Amino acid sequence: MDMAFKHRLIAGVVFAWAGFAHADAQLDRAMQDPGNWAAQAGDNYNQRYSSLKQINASNVGKMQAAWTFSTGVLRGHEGSPLVVDGIMYIHTPFPNNVFAMDLKTQEILWKYEPKQDSAVVAQMCCDTVNRGVAYGDGKIFLQRADSVLDALDAKTGKVVWSVKNGDAKLGAVNTNAPHVFGDKVITGISGGEWGVRGHLTAYDIKTGKLAWRGYSNGPDEEMLMDPDKTVTWTDGKLAPVGKDSSLKTWKGDQWKTGGGTTWGWYSYDKELNLVYYGTGNPSTWNPSQRPGDNKWSMSIWARDLNTGKVKWVYQMTPHDEWDFDGINEMILADIDVKGKKTKALVHFDRNGFAYTLDRTTGALLVAEKFDPAVNWATHVDMKTGRPQVVAKYSTQQNGPDVNTKGVCPAALGSKDQQPASFDPKTGLFYVPTNHVCMDYEPFEVEYTAGQPYVGATLAMYPAPQSHGGMGNFIAWDAGKGKIAWSKPEKFSVWSGALTTAGDVIFYGTLEGYLKAVSLKDGKELWKFKTPSGIIGNVFTYMHQGKQYVGVYSGIGGWAGIGMAAGLEKDNDGLGAVGGYRDLQKHTALGGSLTVFALPD
Repeated sequence: MDMAFKHRLIAGVVFAWAGFAHADAQLDRAMQDPGNWAAQAGDNYNQRYSSLKQINASNVGKMQAAWTFSTGVLRGHEGSPLVVDGIMYIHTPFPNNVFAMDLKTQEILWKYEPKQDSAVVAQMCCDTVNRGVAYGDGKIFLQRADSVLDALDAKTGKVVWSVKNGDAKLGAVNTNAPHVFGDKVITGISGGEWGVRGHLTAYDIKTGKLAWRGYSNGPDEEMLMDPDKTVTWTDGKLAPVGKDSSLKTWKGDQWKTGGGTTWGWYSYDKELNLVYYGTGNPSTWNPSQRPGDNKWSMSIWARDLNTGKVKWVYQMTPHDEWDFDGINEMILADIDVKGKKTKALVHFDRNGFAYTLDRTTGALLVAEKFDPAVNWATHVDMKTGRPQVVAKYSTQQNGPDVNTKGVCPAALGSKDQQPASFDPKTGLFYVPTNHVCMDYEPFEVEYTAGQPYVGATLAMYPAPQSHGGMGNFIAWDAGKGKIAWSKPEKFSVWSGALTTAGDVIFYGTLEGYLKAVSLKDGKELWKFKTPSGIIGNVFTYMHQGKQYVGVYSGIGGWAGIGMAAGLEKDNDGLGAVGGYRDLQKHTALGGSLTVFALPD
């Protein structure tokens, strides 16, 4: 090897590693302090667990509202604020304003109001939600609806750098929260209902320079996939995916408008240096128009943080026929799986199955239904990894212009983006779920750039012959694949859960209640009616020796799209309007943050 080149190579590696360590250390410090809530999940593992216990099962019943804040914006409020060293960073749905608040004085230190073309709202399928900002390297990262990623100075709110992540005019908008892992900012893309080709993208945390972009489908080199080294679960073992693993599963050039978008939550194992995430539904919703498995939509991915190269991938729903979008969070936890201590990845998919995989290798360990209403498949064949589809509920078999009735779950899944939490003491996962079924009628649709590319009419309703409600909050044993306990709810539980060392679980309801329930059996310990329906994620922090619990309220998201967007017809909102019509009897539009604490 040329010695000059060798020296440059070594210097580059040392420089890259130094940058990685520096950026990672700052955020690590913030996340390790339980008084902060420095990442959307509180940590890189997506556990949504806090070691704070000043508020606990014995005193949570005394909790009171401590203060509130109006965001000044209506429509759906997802995600949560961040808290770093006494400063709270608050975000809103479109127009994606950001506030920095001094928690000691409750003074607004700065406000950032990005200038976005309002035309982007018409390109957003399921409300104008934004799932939150990220913190790292002295910056706040905002992924705007128009696909621009802004890096703001955390002290001043001034823009440090901006980069365009997609073409919003073609439907490539953004609703996801960016995530800071190491020296990179990771972000995805929305727009599967516009025929957008999904990708996960990494930008340099200091400059915004593109580090890598891995597509969900298409040629191997564009997916950053090595046919010989990237593995998947097949025939009861892990094996290389092989050449053109995606291209072979699409008809012609359909992969170019193939969906597989990446608008969910991401997680990161620093020890393995792997980023985990899920890809969404293939486009269009009419399965007859896109024969094949449509890889690698509907899949769980593990990518190397430095290079983006895919270590392993597993497709949950080949040739999706029901819009069972696979973007839900990957929770990383070391748990007992069938008697063996395992570095696990646990995923509650929209398709109604909960998956437990070995996060190091990608081996499939458990795949079981986490809602008893699920009927579209009997089970997952553990050798092939494929769900065994029930012919009656196959929209592909029944064909276009045929209304397939009684499919459970509905397209919004047994769980959508609302994140679950984990408790290290019990080893259980606590999951907000939907208990909803649907009728699904596909129809022929042509792709037109910048226009919706759906091709199905839906109707949604509560799972029949059940408790009559549209949701459950459950405790799940991921090692055994069993429900430990289940608490019924009137509507879908669309709020992210929080588990604490005080043996309390918090979650919100679409009617607007923030609830605290027992870790042991789900018994309700406390509730409070906030100003609007809750689709945000519960968070907690410590300030001046006092623990606080907070949540956004602001009805919207897919479940609340009828109210948020003023839609009236039952089939509007991709079928959600009719199913959730009764919500308007229980809540109204709003946009606020409510923070709770024990009385002095």
